[in-house]
Amino acid sequence: MEISWSVDVALLVVMVMVVSTGGANVSYDGRSLMIDGERKMLFSGSIHYPRSTPDMWPSLISKAKEGGIDVIETYVFWNLHEPQPGQYDFSGRRDIVAFMKQIQAQGLYACLRIGPYIEGEWTYGGFPFWLHDVPGVVFRSNNEPFKFYMQNFTTKIVNLMKSEGLYASQGGPIILSQIENEYQNVEKAFGEDGPPYVSWAAEMAVGLQTGVPWCMCKQDDAPDPVINACNGLRCGETFTGPNSPNKPSIWTENWTSFYQVYGQNATLRSAEDMAYHVALFIARKNGTFINYYMYHGGTNFGRTAAEYMITSYYDQAPLDEYGLIRQPKWGHLKELHEAVKLCSETILSVFPSMQSVGEQQEAYVFSGDSGACAAFLVNIDNTKSVVVQFQNSSYELPRKSISILPDCKTVAFNTAKVSTQFNTRITIPAIKFDAAEKWEQFEEVIPQYDATTLRSDVLLEHMNTTKDVSDYLWYTSSIQQDSMEQQSTLSVKSLGHVLHAFVNGEHVGSLHGRFRNTAFTLEGAVSLNKGTNNISLLSATVGLPDSGSFLERRALGVESVIIQDSKEATNITNLSWGYQVGLVGDKLQIYSLEESKRVTWSSLGSSQPLTWYKSVFDAPKGDDPVALNLGSMGKGEAWVNGQSIGRYWVSFRTLAGIPSQTWYNVPRSFLQPGDNLLVLFEEETGNPLDITVDTISVTKPSLRK
Repeated sequence: MEISWSVDVALLVVMVMVVSTGGANVSYDGRSLMIDGERKMLFSGSIHYPRSTPDMWPSLISKAKEGGIDVIETYVFWNLHEPQPGQYDFSGRRDIVAFMKQIQAQGLYACLRIGPYIEGEWTYGGFPFWLHDVPGVVFRSNNEPFKFYMQNFTTKIVNLMKSEGLYASQGGPIILSQIENEYQNVEKAFGEDGPPYVSWAAEMAVGLQTGVPWCMCKQDDAPDPVINACNGLRCGETFTGPNSPNKPSIWTENWTSFYQVYGQNATLRSAEDMAYHVALFIARKNGTFINYYMYHGGTNFGRTAAEYMITSYYDQAPLDEYGLIRQPKWGHLKELHEAVKLCSETILSVFPSMQSVGEQQEAYVFSGDSGACAAFLVNIDNTKSVVVQFQNSSYELPRKSISILPDCKTVAFNTAKVSTQFNTRITIPAIKFDAAEKWEQFEEVIPQYDATTLRSDVLLEHMNTTKDVSDYLWYTSSIQQDSMEQQSTLSVKSLGHVLHAFVNGEHVGSLHGRFRNTAFTLEGAVSLNKGTNNISLLSATVGLPDSGSFLERRALGVESVIIQDSKEATNITNLSWGYQVGLVGDKLQIYSLEESKRVTWSSLGSSQPLTWYKSVFDAPKGDDPVALNLGSMGKGEAWVNGQSIGRYWVSFRTLAGIPSQTWYNVPRSFLQPGDNLLVLFEEETGNPLDITVDTISVTKPSLRK
């Protein structure tokens, strides 16, 4: 039975879902997605277009294709594309149309995860901050103001794709779309407004008539005809399965490592573990669509990273941050894909039968009507290798591994046996800045209350005041001291993320929170003068929160200020406070090629907090990727030729005492042959003389010793 995709949603519970509006015929049944009536075993890889540069896209997609990837999956980033209501931007790294056309040019399919809530370790979960200021809005709920703007943006993206003929139904590459993102994680928090929102989102998406199916990830009750999908490390173990026998089993996020936050080490995931769980998902959960999140992570340029996220993203993916192949992960997965494709026709023709071949060993057998046979032999035991008997033959299975037998006889691949050789990434310093005359500096101005124009008798919430135009917000006030100079203690409670305190222009302390524990109290000794004393508090965000319910209600910034002397504590929270959004250097665009020339810079002096540094350099020779080694700096942001390469925070060390990130990607497309402008804003203190521009490459593959 086949039913048109445009039929009313309530009627779309059918044996086979088919979309047919011209071009390719995209459909699905309980076994897989189908294209022009042919079932497909599809391996997908996430590559986010704004986390790389347009000149990198062809190579990234080509390497993914060579690695056995059939589909490129990407989120759509609302706050990049609609920075102000009704004002759209699809230029440069935002050119999603060009990205889709590059996918198509290389003969691959695409999965478009519109969201438009994406989380994705992306600032504010992809929401533009102006959405926060819509009267009465409640994000991701059965709330009319939110639904209006969500539908408006979703429709904008769908219509853009249609106008360029990018859906498979039009002859384009897009075979699958996603609405919402892991909503089940927060649905209970919205009470009775949760389920109606899910139903509305599904109906709204399907009603846009894209000509291809839609999915919802981590939404077990995704309404028909939307496919429910799994996200996680072990979907072969954890996925509850499709919520209808008529839907295929798909895995939208198989995490190739994990996101990394400042103060933590990178999460490593072995090629063997990834391959095991992919094979297990195919065998045990009837999986036929597996997406690697991420296949290439890339870079959180500018201020796009979510709170406390490092600038590098999923660097441990099969293609690293710079687009270099990471072995053995890339090669081992390529061999897995090849082995599965050897028997994909047999796998797709039937559901497997399971046979026990040991206490912790299973055989999943695909026996087609044509007489073809394929088998997956699974050793669940994580402690030892075993020998199993299968169809009158013996097979040795290493611990926690799966052997794939495309003909039920010969082992084509075992998930634990890595034949791909290992490579290592190396950095080579190409440019040094080790002479003081190579640098100039500009000291940021510490504002005082009298110089501010934005005033309030209460402490304002940080995000609602900056509107995300800057990480920085100055809180300024002044107090009168009647007696002679005396020692006091300044106590400032902050909801996050970072605070630098100044009294009468002198730095008295800095402190920060950490991921999922953002609040802290800064205490510092201060000397108050007789007369007026100026208090200047610089609050800084390190990305906006990206997850959880009621995102619009989150609060950051200074919450209370108390001065304690030997006799009493004075709460100055409710004094009149003056505010300055952003930095003077920001307003002057001191980091840009033209505006930097209009600023009066001084010679390099002693290291002070809140200092801008400027230098120039020639591009390193060759084509190897380029990175800035900022291991000698503290915390701030860096620009090359006016383009932000992202935040850095070298001083926030891991438990082992090393930075979470030292090298920062400088795409070749940001560079010109000579006189490249490098500007850094340093919040803390650092030594720019030890900064280097390095080239990145990988060693020739070698066997693991």
